[in-house]
Amino acid sequence: MNVIQGRLASRLKMRHLTLLRLIQAHGSLTRVAERMATSQPAVTQALAELEAMFGAPLFQRTARGMIPTAVGEVALQRAQAMLQDLGHWVRDMEAATLGRAAHLHVGVIPFIPGRLLAAAIVRTRQQVGGITVTIHESTTNLLLERLRAHELDCVIGRTSAILSMDGLVHEVLYEQEPRLVAHRRLATRLGRKPLSWEELAQLDWVLGQRHTPMREQIIDFFLRAGVAPPSPVVESLAAKVIGELLAANDRAVSIVPADIAEELTRIAGVGVVAHRFGWTLPPVTLFRRAEESLRAPDGLFVQALREVCQQGV
Repeated sequence: MNVIQGRLASRLKMRHLTLLRLIQAHGSLTRVAERMATSQPAVTQALAELEAMFGAPLFQRTARGMIPTAVGEVALQRAQAMLQDLGHWVRDMEAATLGRAAHLHVGVIPFIPGRLLAAAIVRTRQQVGGITVTIHESTTNLLLERLRAHELDCVIGRTSAILSMDGLVHEVLYEQEPRLVAHRRLATRLGRKPLSWEELAQLDWVLGQRHTPMREQIIDFFLRAGVAPPSPVVESLAAKVIGELLAANDRAVSIVPADIAEELTRIAGVGVVAHRFGWTLPPVTLFRRAEESLRAPDGLFVQALREVCQQGV
């Protein structure tokens, strides 16, 4: 144990973590003192204690308020993670008091079939009853930020060369083929002849947000065909919204994973163009924090997820 670690282990208190978060939020020791219902000298003393533990200044006083130093940035990130872990600890204790095993926070990108998640959750609950789950839906990069901040227990997203994997481990769960989906009449017409990327670029596209792995791959495919990528008429990551937009517009098209395309034909009545692209989307991947061992319920969920993906549920 080094000197700083020894100081933190013996002297760090939860009020120090709260202090860091409030200084970051308000940038003023006076306002922090008001929020903590204490005096400014007491807040100044608590900050001095923290800086003595780290052996370095954590904030610079500027005309714009308290600005974290490089050491302060690290301290803030870790303090936020510890406070999030404390929140998870409290929820797990509450769950145990109510006779539940644990509560899982799972981050999920939109284009993951609902039946896959449902099957993994059901299998987990069959092994350990009483587990409860909250699903948080967003893009991979935003979910990974929340994973690093200890707000989520794991993330089901997509790998990409543009993603930072610092502090994370990952495993590929399965791959999805893309499918061109459209209004039924348009899908039938497009399926009668070889695809023309020039023609496709003139249609009304519904695509996901910019800088997501799937959107970037679609853009790249147009560019490799020598065609300027289309500007979407609507940007959405909600599968049901995409389905309704396609069903209502006989010029509308989109590219979605094959398993999502199957769901859209069932719930929205869209058509799938009878054409294979010959490429796969960035793989669906499970992300976790590298420094942590899995809790038993988390491990059971991860194993159930692997099984349903391998079996193609």
